[in-house]
Amino acid sequence: MMLLVDAGNTRVKWALVDANCGPGAWRAHGAVPHAQLDTLAAAWTAGGATRALVSNVAGPQLAERIAAVLPAGIAVEWFASTSVRAGLRNGYREPGRLGCDRFAAAIGARALAPGQDLVVATCGTATTVDAVSAEGVFIGGMILPGLALMASSLARNTAQLPQVAPGVLPALFGDNTIDAILSGLLSAQAGAIERAVAGHRATACIVSGGAAPHIAPALTIAHTVVDDIVLVGLQAVAAWTEEETGC
Repeated sequence: MMLLVDAGNTRVKWALVDANCGPGAWRAHGAVPHAQLDTLAAAWTAGGATRALVSNVAGPQLAERIAAVLPAGIAVEWFASTSVRAGLRNGYREPGRLGCDRFAAAIGARALAPGQDLVVATCGTATTVDAVSAEGVFIGGMILPGLALMASSLARNTAQLPQVAPGVLPALFGDNTIDAILSGLLSAQAGAIERAVAGHRATACIVSGGAAPHIAPALTIAHTVVDDIVLVGLQAVAAWTEEETGC
């Protein structure tokens, strides 16, 4: 049994998988905000995992907290971006500077849509929109503020515009301030994804992340919403490693 952990800027997502689990199929899984990380100790220990693969983009302090919660004696790999991993070549100018969550998401997207020019959008605290070639090369991508960050910035830096929360997809041209803001926010997010798909001539588009249920309905292109694409990528890395090492 393996424990997969995706520590993002807001939440820690996790899953328990074994060799019989298909992509995205977990024995158990969950997510908690950083403040509740300590509550995971019992579930992780009870899961019986002997190995852990951890992607962490939230800094060294959270890494220390994760390490303290992991079951005693478990073998841990802290996933990092490298030149090549799980059959995906990293085309970033400095491969090690690519966020490990973006690299894992790209590996996961390729596992779900092999042999295709694809775009994977992860919509969280930040929105990242990345391109992968049919030949298995991570080409690069875009980073923009996430949906909530855009909304907060607009409310904080304007005198009369309110803070809004994502809701039902409004009309393209809102006839009230709340709907006009929501339409603008969603159009900006969807527009970045659609521009990436058009520019890459992608035949597959995968959308994931906490804000995906709000952003995906604004898309006018074919797409697939996938929960926890970073965990799917870590699962693919673990499976690839098992094939290479035989363990």
